[in-house]
Formats: sequence, C-alpha cells, structure tokens
Amino acid sequence: MSQALLLIDIQQDYFPGGQMELEAMQQASDKAAELLAWFRNQKLPVIHVRHVFPTAEAPFFKPDTPGIEIHPTVEPISGEIVITKQNVNSFQGTDLKLRLDSLNIDELVICGAMSQMCIEGTTRAAAELNYKCQVIHDACATCNQEFQGRTILAQDVHGTAMATLGFAYAQVLSTDEWKKSN
Repeated sequence: MSQALLLIDIQQDYFPGGQMELEAMQQASDKAAELLAWFRNQKLPVIHVRHVFPTAEAPFFKPDTPGIEIHPTVEPISGEIVITKQNVNSFQGTDLKLRLDSLNIDELVICGAMSQMCIEGTTRAAAELNYKCQVIHDACATCNQEFQGRTILAQDVHGTAMATLGFAYAQVLSTDEWKKSN
C-alpha cells in the first residue's frame, strides 16, 4: 500500500485570534505535526489542503487574509503538495484525486478541521473513491454547534463525527495508536 498524509484546513483562522476559533485546535495541530514529522522522516507524500472561500463576504477563510495561511506547526516545505479548495469535500473542484493517483496512493491518513465538516466530507468522498482511510481523531478539531436552539458541545460534535466515520468510512485512531501500528 502507498500511503499519504492529508492535512486539512489547519489554518490561522481556526486558532486563537482567528475568525473561527476551534476548541483545542492547538492540541490537534500539535498531533498533526507529529504525524507530519513521521511522514517527512519516512519520505512519504504529504498533502496540505487549505480552504479559501471565493469572496470577502465569507465568515472566515476570506481571500487575501492572514486567516487562510497554513499554521506554522504544519507549514509546508518545498516539494509538498498544497491544494486550495472552496468546498467541504477536498476532492470537489480540485485536482486532489489526480495528484493521489499520480503518486499511486491507495491509503490516506487524514487529520485537520473541522471534524464534522471537511474531515467528514473528505473522508466519506475518499472512501467512496476506494481509498483506505485512517482518521487520526486527536489531530482533528471543531467547535460548539447550534441546533434547534441548543448548543451542542464541540467534544460531542467531534465524537459523533468520529463515530460516524469509524462505523463505515475509516479506521479512527489516536496519534499514539497510529504510530504503534506503523
């Protein structure tokens, strides 16, 4: 199997001071940095995905703002692929599948943000495209959500997303569990 690391939306707007601060984003980014170091050490492919909305009216990830920049903890280096997307699913409207196919990738290690949005959307799409997926749950983050006048806590949103992915789309592991298996 040929494996690649997919780092999704680990961008400045999700960190303190950003336009859409997520709970425990720094901790998730630190775990993603551990994965990144492992992949770099093994000389395996790394793909950074960043979200940029098409207009300045967006609530966050506005074009030409510091918020769209990839966070320094996982900053790309020369030779690493960076894909810019405008949708939840990282495959939609991008050349991600083409890039993965050109590298003969059939297994993805996925982390980033937000758990119930771009992580879930991309993982589902990847599974439907027959990639074997592993989602690293402690390298993902989200925030509280509102539904019918109720606040759903970030940890519950995250847990639900991970449980859903683990049920049918991916193997869901902690960073430590993943490292032990690799």
